[in-house]
Amino acid sequence: MSRIGRKPIVVPAGVDVTIDGSTVKVKGPKGELVRNLHPDMKIIKEDNVIRIERPSDIGSHRALHGLTRALVANMVQGVTEGYSKALEIKGVGYRAALQGRKLVMQLGYSHPVEIDPPEGVDFEVPAPTKIIVRGTDKQMVGEIAARIRQQRPPEPYNDKGIHYEGEQVRRKVGKTGKAAK
Repeated sequence: MSRIGRKPIVVPAGVDVTIDGSTVKVKGPKGELVRNLHPDMKIIKEDNVIRIERPSDIGSHRALHGLTRALVANMVQGVTEGYSKALEIKGVGYRAALQGRKLVMQLGYSHPVEIDPPEGVDFEVPAPTKIIVRGTDKQMVGEIAARIRQQRPPEPYNDKGIHYEGEQVRRKVGKTGKAAK
């Protein structure tokens, strides 16, 4: 049996979980998330504990068991604590700023790069070279952070670009002069 799928999800105080068939709705202090899960998985709520059960031991059900439990646990954590991803900008003249809710970045192009946050995601720019993406939906936060990073990916030769905080970029050596004959 799946070790992850077997774990019960403890619902903290102040969080309301509503299960309607395969639709799970989680409401908490940071917001509300709704997700349609696979109809084969059985989601059971008893008191303040949620359990996920699978109908059989076939491979697809075993895979869905752990996935479903992880998705519901991420929803509960998202509405209580939220998620965040930090990005760093390296490069001469590269910087970021907020204009209202919109993120505006100077990345060495002839024009500024602007990114509008979707509903439920917020940007924070504590320094011109640091961006923090915050939200309740783990998948959305990761997706937006990846889109920001994609605007100028880390460059292995002279360490320029946008990278996740703590990400190790493998450096490469540049070209050398002509070899002596």
